[in-house]
Amino acid sequence: MSFATLNLNPSILKAIADTGYTEPTPIQAQAIPEIIDGHDLMASAQTGSGKTAAFILPALNRLATPSAMPGKGPRVLVLTPTRELAQQVCDAATKYGKNMRFKIISILGGMPYPVQNRLLSSHVDILVATPGRLIDHLERGRIDFSRLEMLILDEADRMLDMGFVDDVERIAAATPNTRQTLLFSATLEGVVGNLASRLLKTPKRINVSAAKDKHENIEQRMMFADDVAHKNKMLSHLLTDTEVNQALVFTATKRDADGLADQLSAQGHSVAALHGDMSQRERNRTLLNMRNGNVRILVATDVAARGLDVRGISHVINFDLPKFAEDYVHRIGRTGRGGSSGIAISFASNRDAQLLKRIERYIEQSIKMHTIEGLEPKYKLRTGPSSDRPRSGAPRGGYAGNRGPSTGSGQAYGKRQDNFGNRSPSTGPGQARGAGYTDSRPARSEGFGGQARTGFAGQPPRDRSFGSRNGNTAAPRGDRQGFGAPRSERTDRGNFNGNRGNKA
Repeated sequence: MSFATLNLNPSILKAIADTGYTEPTPIQAQAIPEIIDGHDLMASAQTGSGKTAAFILPALNRLATPSAMPGKGPRVLVLTPTRELAQQVCDAATKYGKNMRFKIISILGGMPYPVQNRLLSSHVDILVATPGRLIDHLERGRIDFSRLEMLILDEADRMLDMGFVDDVERIAAATPNTRQTLLFSATLEGVVGNLASRLLKTPKRINVSAAKDKHENIEQRMMFADDVAHKNKMLSHLLTDTEVNQALVFTATKRDADGLADQLSAQGHSVAALHGDMSQRERNRTLLNMRNGNVRILVATDVAARGLDVRGISHVINFDLPKFAEDYVHRIGRTGRGGSSGIAISFASNRDAQLLKRIERYIEQSIKMHTIEGLEPKYKLRTGPSSDRPRSGAPRGGYAGNRGPSTGSGQAYGKRQDNFGNRSPSTGPGQARGAGYTDSRPARSEGFGGQARTGFAGQPPRDRSFGSRNGNTAAPRGDRQGFGAPRSERTDRGNFNGNRGNKA
């Protein structure tokens, strides 16, 4: 099949030919005809499969026909979870629509409001936005959706993971009911499917390849790390390899991204950081330097896991494993773009054992373990049940000593050999803790509110030996109702002081 068979406008076909593409990808071949026919669409496709063009090409095709509605508002609205993905959509629209006359703008967090206000006040054909910033303008009445013909939700699963479900629904509610709605997601089940049922009308469903399918052109490796210092040594070794053209290193937090970038820069690498705390101008400059080859190593959080399309990335290194298995698929998909080969390397420690198991279960394949000569781990990765794995160091059982088994709620920890003496095991709620830790401080055998207090100002002392607390040896505090009741009777307050075993 060729693009010419997809019934696209000749100006679009010419732009496609100029890019060198001759045949549509599977998602493009299936989605474009359905969209041109006017159907709502739910589509799932592997990252890097060309899904951006799958909705941008028919959107541009619609713009080739003048709008029947007067006004300046957008005819196409594309919602994306991240600024990087929004920029990718804008770049694709500019590339494929270069022979057409249309205006595309982006409304993103990190951009000055006055600039965005000016853009929204002018004529717009395609509006690409992140949900949070778009809601701000929508609430201020700065957007006119009366001309809107097409609503596109790109990476819908990611938007929902980031907590944008309410924003997406509010935005959709502000658009005309006559709109065509397209939803692209790594998965079409669960919360994504529920959202689709509320926003789409009798949609066509396309599932070309799930996000968890194998990346046949990406070699996946797992390396066990003893600790962070071990990770740093392995990373330094890997980045000195001449086969690394450009590397994308993922960290768990923004602080880690900055710290690791500074560390690699001190080692002489050409490196930059990318995360959500950076302004849009900084992020654009960093990505431009990456695409131009001025930056060899990019250290980033998951903001770069989707929407980052840099053909020169030969290696993806997961310095920290992602919290969600599907994010692993999107991370490694930043290499091996456009049919080229790539290498994805992940570091894992014993604390990551369950994460690793979830990732392998999600991608339905095991990741082969690799080692670096001279940097082999001292310990082995333990993936068995936690109850079968002893802790490192001394056997568990006691704080500065050994704790015996507990046999009931609120009981003692057992025999404890430490500076506080020996505590015998408890056999039930509210039992004594055993001998030890004696005290002969003055006693208080009275109540509040004017009751006589003994043990103060020279009054006779009361024995407060914790070692003899078998039940209730302290004198009652008086006849007060509630607080004044004898301690043995105050069971409603959870065995306060005298009976410290079980707190109801």
